[in-house]
Amino acid sequence: MNSIAVQIADFLKEYTPFNRLTTDEILEIAVSIRVINLEKNKTVFSINDSLHDSFYVVASGLINLTVIAEAEETILTKCHEGTIFGLRPFFAKNNYMMNAKAREESVVYAIPIAVFRPFVASNSDVLNLLLENFAVDKRNANDKENFENNLISENSFFTGQQSGMQFFQNLSFNTHPLITTGNTVIKEIAQLMAEMKVNNALICEKNIPVGIVTDTDMSSKIATGRFPITDTVDAIMSYPVITVSENVSLAEAQLLMLKNNVTHLCVTTDGSDKTEIKGVISEHDLILAQANNPGVLIKEIKRSQKASELKQIRSRLGDIIQSSIQKNIPLTHISNIASEVNFAILKRAVEQSILELGSPPARFAWFSIGSQARKEQLLLTDQDNFLVFEDVAPEKYKEIKDYFIELATKAIAKLEKTGYTMCPDGHVASNIIWCKSVSDWLKQFDSWMKNPGEKNNNLSSIFFDYEIIFGDQKIEDALNTVVFENVVGNTLLFDFLGNDALRKNSPLSFFKKFLVEEEGPHKDKFDIKTRALLPLIDGARMFTMSYGIKGINNTYVRFKQLAITDSKHAEIYLDCADAYLTLTKFRTLEGIKNDDTGQYINIEELSKIDREKLKNALAPMKELEDLIKNKFQLTQFS
Repeated sequence: MNSIAVQIADFLKEYTPFNRLTTDEILEIAVSIRVINLEKNKTVFSINDSLHDSFYVVASGLINLTVIAEAEETILTKCHEGTIFGLRPFFAKNNYMMNAKAREESVVYAIPIAVFRPFVASNSDVLNLLLENFAVDKRNANDKENFENNLISENSFFTGQQSGMQFFQNLSFNTHPLITTGNTVIKEIAQLMAEMKVNNALICEKNIPVGIVTDTDMSSKIATGRFPITDTVDAIMSYPVITVSENVSLAEAQLLMLKNNVTHLCVTTDGSDKTEIKGVISEHDLILAQANNPGVLIKEIKRSQKASELKQIRSRLGDIIQSSIQKNIPLTHISNIASEVNFAILKRAVEQSILELGSPPARFAWFSIGSQARKEQLLLTDQDNFLVFEDVAPEKYKEIKDYFIELATKAIAKLEKTGYTMCPDGHVASNIIWCKSVSDWLKQFDSWMKNPGEKNNNLSSIFFDYEIIFGDQKIEDALNTVVFENVVGNTLLFDFLGNDALRKNSPLSFFKKFLVEEEGPHKDKFDIKTRALLPLIDGARMFTMSYGIKGINNTYVRFKQLAITDSKHAEIYLDCADAYLTLTKFRTLEGIKNDDTGQYINIEELSKIDREKLKNALAPMKELEDLIKNKFQLTQFS
């Protein structure tokens, strides 16, 4: 046995799933492994490449898995030491659907699939790990909590928003199935199935599944006379049972049912047929799960007639967001889908209000601002909006404005009932200040941008994050024109915006301790919105405005675009993009846990690993702050 193979085997045995194999088995695999040295930016495989005969393990360095979405490269996940990637040859015949590229100098081990496959076939633990899509991004494979965070692996199912969400969507299932033993008489089981109104019964030994009987077995084997009803149920049961873990997704369940030609899956503690039963998934459960497909939600939104219906749909979106985050789906993917559903809800609230009030007397546009406009509203936070109506004759102005104030009041009330609370600062279209004509709004933006500061103390930078939800696109074009004309050479505006961005309280003390609230209802908690997210949001907005980048509101996408536009500082922008996603995930998880906006985080409740992750995500903020100071003249408003 050569010494390199021994070194590789010693490395592999520390990581899942190789630690499920014997030392001799690992050595047998290690002999066939190729060691690949990669320079920075060197590609292992690219989208549409033919499948390789190997999959890969990161021995050292960092490999990024990326996809191309909307003409930009998006990182799905980062593969650190011990992470497995490139599993597609196990699951599919067609070409790779993502890129694998070294972010830094790296070493990867190429493991021939032909060599590894026999160990998969003979070891159920390894097989189950493959079926569940190997966990990637295992910073420390010995850390159980970290390992259990299953992230998306390189598989065949990341194909567009709706099918992607369908793949990752969690399933609800029967957690109290009918359970019996193999020596129970068929007649008794048939009676119990009828009484409990279920179409299946699990046959077990010591709560371990050994078989299943369904209504199909009853009709094909009993009703036809092949077996007498006095036989025991083990005579007609189907076996072995196809088992899955609790976090199986909709598409995974569908694939397993199709592959094994079954109509039910047994849920067990670890997904194998050697552990206790947790429940059973039926084809009916899959049909119910389809109802929470984002495409279905949007269709239901368009048909809705009342705010109560919108509220129910928004609640189902919350379930999708929560289950997707638990499965560690890329946050960019979740945000895209959530924003499409949110936008549909906002639009429908306006449409319902028009149906109640009657046709508008003039053309208009309804705009969302802030997190909704940036497509960053994963939690039910407040609504910020304004309304613009076309210029009309002076004598008709008041009458027409009154109509739109009433329309906005109705729409905002519907959105409140749906769960979007009103902005505490009054940034809503029912406020007479934020409902006015095109000319008045153009004057407003012109004044804000030419004379920021004391004379315009109602200027909020979120007004530069606007997105049309409903109405005349030409109105948005008019706003874009005045904004981007006023950006050019406007040092005063960027002086104001820069100081506003840097005025946010620092997230860490001099000694790198989290700065928490000192008093009030959130005492001793960390304000992740104000101290961490807003500086990144403000910085991304400032730089995109200064470079005249149009049509991009999302903070993450802004940073990605800035890395292309200002390539000299690309690394800072990319680090900020990653930091923004990490911080958003922390906030969203906190909001889901406490059923609130997630703004305040109890640092003491975080694990040591999560505290370090949160602290590391704050690191790029200092570089962004320095970049703002260097690019803009921050004097008058300092």
